[in-house]
Amino acid sequence: MNTVSIRLPDDLLKETESRAKILHIPRAEYIRRAIVAMNREMVALKRRERLMKISRLASAESSRVNAEFDAIEGDFSA
Repeated sequence: MNTVSIRLPDDLLKETESRAKILHIPRAEYIRRAIVAMNREMVALKRRERLMKISRLASAESSRVNAEFDAIEGDFSA
C-alpha cells in the first residue's frame, strides 16, 4: 500500500475526524472509503453518459426505421 500526503482545510479535517469517530474507524479508513465512494460515483456517471449516448443513437435509428415503414405503408406499389 502506498502513502499519500494531502492538505485539508481545518474544518474539513475536523468534520472528517468527527465522522470517523462516529463510525469507530480511523481517519485514514474514512478517507479511503470516501475515495472509493467517489470513484464508484465517477464510474456510474460515465456509465450513465454512455447509456444516454447509446439511447440517443438507438432513438434516432428507430425514428429513421419508423419513417421508412410509414413511407412503405403509404405506397401500395411496394
